[in-house]
Amino acid sequence: MEGNSSLWKNLINEHPVCTIWKEEAEGAVYHLASVLFVVGFMGGSGFFGLLYVFSLLGLGFLCSAIWAWVDVCAADIFSWNFILFVICFIRFVHIAYQVHSITFAREFQLLYSSLFQPLGTSLPDFRTIAMSSEVVTLEKEHCYAMQGKTSIDKLSLLVSGRIRVTVDGEFLHYIFPFQFLDSPEWDSLKPTEEGTFQVTLTAETDCRYVSWRRKKLYLLLAQHRYISRLFSVLIGSDIADKLYALNDRVYIGKRYHYDIRLPNFLQMSSPEMSKSSLTEHFQNSRRYCDK
Repeated sequence: MEGNSSLWKNLINEHPVCTIWKEEAEGAVYHLASVLFVVGFMGGSGFFGLLYVFSLLGLGFLCSAIWAWVDVCAADIFSWNFILFVICFIRFVHIAYQVHSITFAREFQLLYSSLFQPLGTSLPDFRTIAMSSEVVTLEKEHCYAMQGKTSIDKLSLLVSGRIRVTVDGEFLHYIFPFQFLDSPEWDSLKPTEEGTFQVTLTAETDCRYVSWRRKKLYLLLAQHRYISRLFSVLIGSDIADKLYALNDRVYIGKRYHYDIRLPNFLQMSSPEMSKSSLTEHFQNSRRYCDK
C-alpha cells in the first residue's frame, strides 16, 4: 500500500506541471487522425462492421504515425502508432478474405438475399445453415410426399417452382418459392416422435428446394441458439401463411368467409358435420364477435 501511495504521489504531486502551453495548433494530419478515430469507433458489428472499424482505425493510426515522425519527431510515438496501424491492416485483410471466401450456389444466394438477409442474418450464420443442407431437384408431377406413406424425416424450403398440396385428391393450396414444404409436419412432432404426411405434395413445375435432415437440423438448432430462434420465427410465419391460404378457400352459406381463428374450427369442418350445422355455428360466432 505504501508503494502504491508513493507512486500516486510521484504522478500527481511531484510531476512537473505544464507552465507553458503551445499557442499554435497541431498540424492537419493530427486532427485528421482524431476525426478518423471518432468515426471509426462508431462502427457496427458483423463482418462489414469490422471492416469499417479496422479500416478507419488503421488510417487513424497511420496519420498519427506520420504526425509523430514529421511534427513531433518522437520515435516511441511513431513506433506505437505504426505497430497499431500494421495490426489493423492485418485484421482488415483477414476479415476481407473471410468475406470473399464465403461463396454459395445460386439457390443459396437467392435464399439468402430473399429470406435470411432481410432478417439480419450474417453470412457466417447463413453458411452454418447452408452447410447442413442440400439442394434437391423435383421434376414436374413428381411427389415430394404422399399422404399416409411418406415419413416426416426432413424440413425443406422451396427455392423455385410451385408445389400443389392435396388431401384425399382435393386441392388445398399452393406452395410458392421461399416457403417451407413441410412446416406444419415439422411443428407437429417432437424431436423423439415419428409420423407420416397427412397430405400429398406434388410438383406442378420443375422445382428446386433446400432440404435439412431432421436429426441433423435438430442438432444444429441445439448448438446454435440464434439459428434456433431464426427457424422458429420462419416456421411460425410460414404456418400462419398456410392457414390463411386455407381460410381464403372456406366459405359457408351466402359466401361468408369462415375465420379459422374461431374456436373448434377443426371439429366443425370435419366431413361428419353437416353444412347446416357448420353454417349455424358460423353465424353464432359472428353474433358473438359483433358483441
